[in-house]
Amino acid sequence: MLSSVKVLLACLLPVVACAAPESFEDVPPGPLTALESSAGRWSAAAGDASVLAGRGHSGTHCLRLGEHGKGQILLELAAPAAAGARLACFAERWTKRPPFEFTIEAMSGGGWQQIHRAGPDAVQVGGFLTPLRVVLPVGTRELRLACNSGENGGILLDDVMISEAGALRALRVATTQPVCPAMLRAGFNPVLGFCVTVTGSEGALQLEGVEFGLDGTTHPEDIERVEIFAGSAEPQDKGAERVGEVARSKGKMSLACSRALEPGDNWFWISPVLRAGADIDGLIDASLFRVKAGGLVLEPAVVSPDGFQRIGVAVKLPGDDGSKAFRIPGLVRTKNGSLLAVYDVRYRHAGDLPADIDIGVSRSPDGGRTWQAQRVALDTGNDPKFAFDGVGDPCTLVDEVSGRIWIAASWSHGKLGWNGSKPGLTPETTNQFMMTWSDDDGRSWAPPRNLTSELKKPEWRLFMQGPGAGITLRDGTLVMPAQYRAADGPPDEGKPFSTLIWSADRGKSWHVGCGVKSNTTEAQVAELADGSLMINCRDNRGGARTVAVTRDRGQTWTLHPTDRKALREPVCMASLLRWQHPQHGALMFFSNPDATDGRHQMTVKLSRDEALSWPAADARLYDSRACFGYSCLAIADAEHLGVLYEGNGSILFLRLPLSGWFR
Repeated sequence: MLSSVKVLLACLLPVVACAAPESFEDVPPGPLTALESSAGRWSAAAGDASVLAGRGHSGTHCLRLGEHGKGQILLELAAPAAAGARLACFAERWTKRPPFEFTIEAMSGGGWQQIHRAGPDAVQVGGFLTPLRVVLPVGTRELRLACNSGENGGILLDDVMISEAGALRALRVATTQPVCPAMLRAGFNPVLGFCVTVTGSEGALQLEGVEFGLDGTTHPEDIERVEIFAGSAEPQDKGAERVGEVARSKGKMSLACSRALEPGDNWFWISPVLRAGADIDGLIDASLFRVKAGGLVLEPAVVSPDGFQRIGVAVKLPGDDGSKAFRIPGLVRTKNGSLLAVYDVRYRHAGDLPADIDIGVSRSPDGGRTWQAQRVALDTGNDPKFAFDGVGDPCTLVDEVSGRIWIAASWSHGKLGWNGSKPGLTPETTNQFMMTWSDDDGRSWAPPRNLTSELKKPEWRLFMQGPGAGITLRDGTLVMPAQYRAADGPPDEGKPFSTLIWSADRGKSWHVGCGVKSNTTEAQVAELADGSLMINCRDNRGGARTVAVTRDRGQTWTLHPTDRKALREPVCMASLLRWQHPQHGALMFFSNPDATDGRHQMTVKLSRDEALSWPAADARLYDSRACFGYSCLAIADAEHLGVLYEGNGSILFLRLPLSGWFR
């Protein structure tokens, strides 16, 4: 996504003498020994420097120094530094652990001299919140950047540029519109971004005003006010600072402000605040007409990029119900037509089991437009002696015959999560497979039943559910995805396997299938037209999904023609849903982060041939931002697909109209 933003800006902006910041977006992740860039020629000894994916100030890549304790990199400038030139970049520490020291030395006619030193308190951890602006001695031809830290430490640098001498001045403004739905209850809805590029190194420069509008918005009255945030090219709320706000009005809106601008690219985001009860089937669009900086008025080449933003609901946000974060979404439509969202309520931090985690449920009686207060479906205690007895990673299922709703989850009685669980069956030795149910449309939940001894082989290290959602087959059989870690030692050495469980007696007894393929984990299942079952698995090798079919409830598996070919992934949970639509026929939908370099580009794909092909023309990007990446699909109503997915510690919901595929 960020690479496309940079390509867009490159097309919009005229060529100028000022070199663009080096953001390392086009550099493959991994060790870095040599690089030609806009700032100059970089060189480093093997092991000293690397390009890191998944972190960045204005993208998803950055430079890392000192990962193994010490590291340095040389930068040979494209031209000797003129009077007033500066090195400008953004930095963050990898960890708070001591020791830490970061230095910059300059080579000019008089030899090497130190021009900057940052100790432990000078660079913040996380968020690229530390800007570095270092004046270069006149005639500097080479810089030496060095970091001294502990093992698995170091410093991250991004948007490195040599700013030219002279007063700061704004060169241009450009717009961008990544796909970022506006969410009810959310405090940051980046529907339109703009970048003010600044050159020079002396004095101060302010963003003084912004003029924008909401032309193309379906229901302008659903917007209470509009805020503008300063942030980075990645439209995330972490590190974003509110610049100001204006009440929503017709036509053009103006915001007077005073925001300091730095050399290089300065990113801002237009963010509407939605009124309670806003129509989530509506759309939002925004335009940027002009900005004022340093007394100059700048107009973008593109006032409003193509596209629009959907409206959704932030079902759960960090801080709700005393929780630090929410994760692991599951979504089903009950026989009564309600939507049930299930998820981890992670009270103390966003990390996995073992931790203080319960299973929460939110219910929507109107197709996802509104959501009732959270109910806790599974709570196994919070005794610190047993690592808070957390229960998590839910998988839910609706029995389409009886109407009963099931939730399966993993209970960690102590430090018995993915890595801590051991062979055995008791709560003291291994992770426990728990199941609860509701017969009143998700309003209340039965005391949990422990199915560990029924399902788990004693020699397995771990056995657990999906997560996500299970299905009812046409013959009434209940099926849930599952996974296990094999026994230590040959032949499988504790490797994980995707599988399934099934029940032919309405959940009184359950049976386990065989493993699909080693190094597969979180899976989803669908029943094909011929009665066979398809399983679509997270493949920890990365790159693409594992896909297989079974005709005997998982006792044997045959790899599908699309296995490890058709559906790319960054190693993540995904969702698979077959919808036999009365008008459009058999539809297979798939949702995941459609990328291999990290969890972003949340996309729904459609297959009209029982998952034999997934045409690019039928892929619909619904959120381009970096996120935790798990998602779950369900039928919202006769003409809408519902998707429940993870933000960064939040659980978000969108209604996607079938008219987006069928016109």
